[in-house]
Amino acid sequence: MARLIAAKPKKPPRNGKAVAPAPGAPHIRTFRSAMVYLGKLANLEQLPRVEYNSKNFSVARMGRLLGVLGHPERRYRVCHLAGTKGKGSTATMLTAMLAKCGYRVGLFTSPHLLSVRERICVGGEMITEQQFTRGLNGVIQACQRARITRPTYFEVITALGFQHFADAEVDFAVIETGLGGRLDSTNVVQPEVCGITSISIDHVAQLGSSLTGIAEEKAGIIKEGVPVISAPQRPEVKGVLRRVAEARSAPIRFAGEDGMLFSFRFESSQGIGPHTRLSLTTQTSRFEHIHVPLLGDHQAINCALALGMMDALKSRGVAIDDQLATDGLAGVSLAGRMEVVHEDPRILVDGAHNAASVEALMRAIGQNVPYDSMVVIFGCHRDKDVAGMLRHIQLGADKVIFTSTGSPRSIAPADLAARFGELCGKMAQVAEDVEEALHIAQSAVDSEDLICVTGSFVLVGRVKRLFGAVPGG
Repeated sequence: MARLIAAKPKKPPRNGKAVAPAPGAPHIRTFRSAMVYLGKLANLEQLPRVEYNSKNFSVARMGRLLGVLGHPERRYRVCHLAGTKGKGSTATMLTAMLAKCGYRVGLFTSPHLLSVRERICVGGEMITEQQFTRGLNGVIQACQRARITRPTYFEVITALGFQHFADAEVDFAVIETGLGGRLDSTNVVQPEVCGITSISIDHVAQLGSSLTGIAEEKAGIIKEGVPVISAPQRPEVKGVLRRVAEARSAPIRFAGEDGMLFSFRFESSQGIGPHTRLSLTTQTSRFEHIHVPLLGDHQAINCALALGMMDALKSRGVAIDDQLATDGLAGVSLAGRMEVVHEDPRILVDGAHNAASVEALMRAIGQNVPYDSMVVIFGCHRDKDVAGMLRHIQLGADKVIFTSTGSPRSIAPADLAARFGELCGKMAQVAEDVEEALHIAQSAVDSEDLICVTGSFVLVGRVKRLFGAVPGG
């Protein structure tokens, strides 16, 4: 098994710092009760509008909580990811490569599709219901001791995940930010490498509609002296990231620049079908004609970022075998990303939830999925660049059905249809929920057509449940 070359910090006992029972703190006995408890917390992912400030998003509060737990996040090496789109895909590919190189890896992502347990994985396995319930009790006790009377849903899940990784004695944790970066609950870690995925307009209610302003928030994860690898970015975004990295003496490289040669091409073969191959070369690594395991040009960019982060780890003394890393990519798949959940009629789901992601999805479907006509079922949240998403949908869809995501943040389907008509001059149908939308779509397609459901991970999760995925908490 490959091991770290550089000395690893000495780990405290397996269970970390014991947290004494706090008077009056609830004790959760079952996973169902855990879900009830979490449902009562402020879930900033579900609230219609949340001010992006240090009261609602408090790194200091998170640090205090983790301090009571004995700072589990300091007991393993961390790869930290921020950006607008592609974080989950990049994190999954990076995790697979590290695991194939012989490391025990924890993966923390958000949001989830079917079960909150999806957010916390070790060795490719979700945290069990028993582990989740036990971990939640520990976090509740720690909140009481830290005098945090109103922790948020995301803070509790983050602390639980960090503690689970410590208990599982992982070598690495690959951690994706939730919202932004600077004020994100995950931004308490001291990473080995930072990754920045493609930055575009998203969460306008919290982060605003300025690309440079959004980039400033994402750049908040950059730490003093820690290498940064970035996907290709627009010039104004690149300028912000370089400035912040320079101020923190953090070496930064962009895929395709800074001695990191990067190219990709779309091709189709009889054995594999349509797919993308990429090459990425640095002074210390040479990845040539790599088969990107996820469909779409945007996934080639995410894959290049993951490979660049592996190269940065290698430069920090981590034993990385390029061939093993490449082999690790071969088995990567990701739910909710161009996933076909039903064959007759063909129904494809994708969690694209901002304009750049929808554009990439429409292009990827056109390249990789043959069809005669495509019906798009779309629902999204109010804090998004709705106009941008609608423009890209109308370029790819032959028919559009607007529906609700089922979240309190959802835009009313009728409002979406009205905005679509104003922007594109096209008519669309409206459905109150995704079940009705699917019924309408299924009556309008034949075996050569495609139904695409997109706009929100919440919407995708609902569709997956309808087609037999096992629901969870």
